[in-house]
Formats: sequence, C-alpha cells, structure tokens
Amino acid sequence: MESTNIFIKTLVILTIVLIKYSLGLDYSKIQGHNTNVDEAMQFLREWENEAIPLCNRVTTAQWIYATNITEYNKKQMIDEQKLQSKFNRVSWRKASDFMWTRISDPIIQRQLKILALKGQSNVPDIKINQMHSILNEMKDIYAKAKICPFNNRFTSYCDLSLEPDLVKVMANSRDFEELLYTWRSWRANIGPEIRPKYIKYMELVNEAAKSIGFEDAGQYQIAMYEDANFKGKLENLWISIEPIYKQLHAYVRRKLVSYYGTRRVRADGPIPAHLLGNMWAQNWKNIIDLVIPYSRKKRVDVSSEMLRQGYTPLKMFQISEEFFTSLGLKAMPVEFWHNSILEKPTNRPISCKASAWDFCNKYDYRIKQCTEVSMDDLFSTHHEMAHIQYYLHYSDQPILFKEGANPGFHEALSDSIILSVSTPRHLHRIGLLNNITDDYESQINFLMEMALEKIAYLPFAYSVDLWRWSVFSKGVNNLNARWWDLKLLYQGIIPPIARDEKDFDPSSKYHVIADTSYIKYFISIILQFQIHDALCKASGHVGPLHTCDIYRSREAGRILSEVMSMGYSKSWPQVMKILTGGKSSEIDAQPLIEYFKPLSHWLVNENKAERIGWSTLNEDIALFEPLSKAKNSYSVDKHLIILVIFNIVKNIYY
Repeated sequence: MESTNIFIKTLVILTIVLIKYSLGLDYSKIQGHNTNVDEAMQFLREWENEAIPLCNRVTTAQWIYATNITEYNKKQMIDEQKLQSKFNRVSWRKASDFMWTRISDPIIQRQLKILALKGQSNVPDIKINQMHSILNEMKDIYAKAKICPFNNRFTSYCDLSLEPDLVKVMANSRDFEELLYTWRSWRANIGPEIRPKYIKYMELVNEAAKSIGFEDAGQYQIAMYEDANFKGKLENLWISIEPIYKQLHAYVRRKLVSYYGTRRVRADGPIPAHLLGNMWAQNWKNIIDLVIPYSRKKRVDVSSEMLRQGYTPLKMFQISEEFFTSLGLKAMPVEFWHNSILEKPTNRPISCKASAWDFCNKYDYRIKQCTEVSMDDLFSTHHEMAHIQYYLHYSDQPILFKEGANPGFHEALSDSIILSVSTPRHLHRIGLLNNITDDYESQINFLMEMALEKIAYLPFAYSVDLWRWSVFSKGVNNLNARWWDLKLLYQGIIPPIARDEKDFDPSSKYHVIADTSYIKYFISIILQFQIHDALCKASGHVGPLHTCDIYRSREAGRILSEVMSMGYSKSWPQVMKILTGGKSSEIDAQPLIEYFKPLSHWLVNENKAERIGWSTLNEDIALFEPLSKAKNSYSVDKHLIILVIFNIVKNIYY
C-alpha cells in the first residue's frame, strides 16, 4: 500500500512538472528586443508587398506542374519553391528581431508570432537544402513505385501504380490472397528504400525545430493549435468517441468472420488490416456490400439519374455554386470559370487529385478536378467550392491570416457542407431523388455508410501523429513496431503478415513521407459535426441531426460568412465561440455522437452477443514485435494514466 502511495505521489509531482513545462514555450530564440510598433508595422507592410507576388508565382508554378506533369515544369516549380524558401528564411530572421510578446497591438503581435513560428530557419542553408532534397526523393520513390498484377506476378509486366490501380484492388477485391499480395507488395516496394531517408529527414527536422526554441518538431506542430493542453484534449476527445468505434469494430469484425471464416479473422480479436477495403484501413466504406445492415433496401445513389438528366461536370459545379448563393454567400468570380480545370484533359498528364487553389491576388481562384458525372463527384464539387468560399471570404485579411481558424478548420468546414448535400432530403430538393427514403431501415443503412467513412477514420487519423510525435521525442528505434503498437491499441487492427524493422509500413501513407501533419484530419472530422450542428440550429432545423440540410438558410449563411471572414486572424476558440453563438469555445465530440445516435443504439442491440473491443494475444504482438520485447501496450497505458492525472492536477492547481 505504501509503495502504491509513493508511486501515485511521484506521478502527481511529475505531472505538475509536466504542466508547468508545457504551459510555456521558450520564445527567446524566436524574438529579439525591438518593441517599436511603428517599425513592426512597417516591416509587415514591406513583407506583405513582397510575399503576395512571390506566393502568386509559386502557386502558378505548382498549378502548371500539377496540370501538365513534365520534368521541365517540375524544375520550374522547384526553382520557385527554393526562392520562396530563401525569402522565408530572411523574413523569419527579420521577424525574430522583434519582441512580439511585448508588442501592444494584438493584430501586429499575432502576425509577428505567426512569422516567428513559421521558422525552422535557424539552421545552416545546407541543412535546409538537404531537408528539401530528401523530401523530394521520398516523394519520387512513392510516386514512381509500381507492382505486378496478382494474376501475373511472376512476369516482368509490373505497371500497377497506387492510384488508381492498387486503390481499386483494395476497394473491390474480396479475394483474401489478392488483397494480401497487394498490401504486402506496395509496402515492400517503397518501405526499405524510404526508411533510411526518412530517419535522416526526421533528424534534420528535429534539429530545425530545436534551433528556434522547441523541445522537438512534434511540439512545433502542436504549437500551431495555440493550446498548451492540446494533447490532453485530443485524448479526451478520443475517449468520448471510442465506445461507438468499438461497437462498429465488433459489428464489422463479425461480418468479416462470416465472409472469410475464423481461420482468417478471429471472432474476438483485432482485424487483419488488408480486409477493410482500403490500403491503410482508414476508410471502410468500400466494404459496405459485406456489412450493410438491411441489404434489401436500395442504397441512395443518384449517379444514374444525373446521367439521365444530362448532367455535365460544368453543370455539377453550377449546382454547387447555387447551393452557396442560396445561403447568401458569394458567386464564383469570372476568373474561376475561365481558369479552373473541371474535366481531365486528354492531351497531357495531370494530377487528378481534386483541389482548390488560391493564387494570392484576390481574384484568381481555381479548382482542379477530373470530374466524372457521379454522386460522389457531385459531393466533391461542393467540398472544393467550399474551400473557394473560404478563400473569397478572408481575401481582405493580411496574407498571414489567409488560412483556416486552425489547421483542421478548412477541411472541417468543407466537409460540413457535404453533411447537408448528401442527405436524401437535399437530393430530393434539387430534383435528383424522386422519393425520400426516410424509413428506419434506410436511415440505419445511411448512417452505417457514413460511420464506415467517418467513425472508422478517427483512430487512424489520431494514431498517425501520435506515432510521428513519438519519433520526434523518443528517437528512431523500433519505428515499425511502434506504428503497429498504436494501430493495435486504437484501431484494433494487425498486419496480415509478420513485420520487422527492415519494413517501414508508415511510409505506405503519403502524408508521412511528405511531412504533412495528420492530426488536423482527426480534428476536422469532429469539428465538421460541430459546425454542422451549429448551422442546423441557426437554420431552424427540427429532427435528427443526420437529416438536416441547410440549403437556402440565410441565417446559416450569415454565420458561415462571419466565421470564414475571420480566417486565422483570431484564435480558433474565439472563432468557435462565434460559431456556436457564445455557447462553447472548445472542440466538442457531442454533435458527432448525436449524429450517429440511432446507429449507436442499433449497434449495441446488434452486438449483444459480441465481444466489444479485441483481445490481444501474444501471436498478435509477435507479428511486429519479438515476444521478448512485447510491451502488451504497457507504455501506452502508462501514458493514459499520466494524462488522466495530468488533467486532474491541472484542474486543482490551475
């Protein structure tokens, strides 16, 4: 008993130290002594005059390459990016001459802080160039990787790329061996080659972050959220969402057992990662045919009706524009219709990933999308146009404020629009659905499909950066084992075959090797339901949240306009307070839980005889860790204990 008390007291003391350490960042390396407001204002004015045309040049070069992929265009793009990198380094050094924490004007202070935190520049140019070089090398390996077809894997014809070939295989095949082959081959073709480059890159990025006052690069990424207890809040969000995820996991596992048998899927265990319809097990929507609750009910898909009515890609974008103007928001500028690429060109290679572009000059905004006449692409047009709406609304802000309220806000807002557009009610209102199928069984089917896309994605989105931050803080030992530790703990999945440290499975995800922060996607999933809830309340919606459509609501449009116009000029808790009418300044998972409540009740009833969660056997852990080193998630459990105590003590002392 005494030893237990000593252990608890030690943890409490440790937690208090952690709190005091985490609440403040040493800004001495990213600010100087100049507190003159006029000089700061003059610097920012001159900086913006140079930054805007440079941003336009870089964005134009990126657009030209993305819409005409040639080596020449790639070189032009890299040259412009190098110029921008040099400009950013010079700007950072000038901005860090100011003691912005003592600048009285809050707008000037915020701009200087943003510039200072965009640093990573207090290292020699040779190391900055090395970082860029390694990053481009990893991206090239990823982009050029090919594998042989499963049925002709012993021939020399190996021309299957990740997109669209392997993505389609993982989505559509139900052959266990073909899925295993595809899953393994993709990782084998890139992981071993990328691994040493990634380790070197992480060392350089960490060094750059430390050079401007951060403990490591993970702390640098977290600083963008302007919240000292950000990691604790993330864990609390996950704890609130975890019950519905585990119910979904148990239900899907039972269906997979039924299809593949207990020899391949254990009835109470984690799910093999290659059976969920996606290369990374992040989105399970593609296996809806195996798990749909009421298979006799017809799924809502208006693609054939769109074709019957003569829809074209142009008409799809016009329909999207009309959605936003119905809210009282802005019509697309003339330049948008002249310069956007709405269909795949036939005369040149192009990156078909849909994206929205801001050319930094207050009039040129574009979308690049290889649009096909389908319901999914109709939703994509609304999503991308929502990004353009955001650009248009914060166009009068200083360039440093031309971003979402936090790194996940742009995506959250755009996806919140799809929550309205994808409802049967909306599809009926725009003449694409004759009868609204709102009976109980149809609603459960609809919510299941949404859960396979949204709920299933949450633990994946959460665990990617937990892994990355652990690499930054703890080093590069056991890179692959730590990846699978987190996948097992949060997602309840395991690799389908044995893995070791010669493998590098994190590299299978582009955002990892491209050094793109991923926690923003976890945030955006939760935020989109909070935004949707606020807009639905403003629109006067009555009924379940999943049936709400804000189409034609001027009040919802007014709130959207106000929120988007602020950009990044205020902290996101302030933006959230405006969005929720003063009710909350925190990110809150309750609207998401409310949205899926009918499905949650259905799953609980459906899973009465199922084990909720997953039992972890030594053979599971042995797939990626030698049994002698197996931690059985002890280190993560200990982390959770410290987080709980962290929050308790913080509430007591602060």
